[in-house]
Amino acid sequence: MPLIESQLHIPQSFIVHETDHWVLNHSFASALPGYLILGAKAPVDSLADLQPAALHEFGELLARAQRIMQDTLTPERLYISRYGHSPGYPVHFHLIPVYTWVEKLFWADQRYRLLQSFANPEKAQTRTDGAELTLFIWREFGEKQVPPPVDGPSIEQVIEQLRVAFA
Repeated sequence: MPLIESQLHIPQSFIVHETDHWVLNHSFASALPGYLILGAKAPVDSLADLQPAALHEFGELLARAQRIMQDTLTPERLYISRYGHSPGYPVHFHLIPVYTWVEKLFWADQRYRLLQSFANPEKAQTRTDGAELTLFIWREFGEKQVPPPVDGPSIEQVIEQLRVAFA
């Protein structure tokens, strides 16, 4: 993959932790406290194009971030994913905490029950589907003009808690 011209400037107030090759920041596109982005500093859009040192650091940092987020924020689940649909950004990963109160909001919102109609009734799960919940988080906390109320610490408080935990 070719080098990319990054379109991203991360405000210092959103940075949780930095290493030689990676930046961990709170997503400034999400109102969900603890929604983090782990992004490469190198201007590449593929893990395959990173230097070995960056790849080594990635594994350790991702594991550390997971442990710290689980211990500090205590989400019910922690989703870690990569999408790559938007050009102009270095390779990055979404770390999405799924709190109990978020899952309750999801199940209370009848609009999202429509998603069940796409499932094969013989194979449909009765518990929460991760793809559906990710869609809910993106739409409700990322795209909605007025996101749902937060039941817990604010984004600023979460950033500070995580900075302390990474120190």
